Amino acid sequence: MKPKVKVWVAFSDDLKFGEGRARLLELIDTHGSLQQAAKEFEMSYRYAWGYLGQLERAAGFKFVQRVPGGGRHGGMRLTPEGKRFLARYRKFRDGLDRAVKSNFDRAFRR
Repeated sequence: MKPKVKVWVAFSDDLKFGEGRARLLELIDTHGSLQQAAKEFEMSYRYAWGYLGQLERAAGFKFVQRVPGGGRHGGMRLTPEGKRFLARYRKFRDGLDRAVKSNFDRAFRR
């Protein structure tokens, strides 16, 4: 038995950033490609591209940038602001996970 908590950073009532979207950004960073990230995430490229546009408009900064060139040198990368936001989200999420585990352990101590 273990706790599971879902949490989002809400930019508006309609646009939320949570674990799934964080994973999408991490996959973009890993693969250097929105197409590859969307495929691995089992999300359509069109939906992923639209979500990123909405996210950037709501946040007021760019999360990703296109990198010109073909092959291994082209594609898409996270911007410094995107990497900073993702790191802050991870720090926030890790703190919540520690607090939840601690409270869970106290509540369900045998």
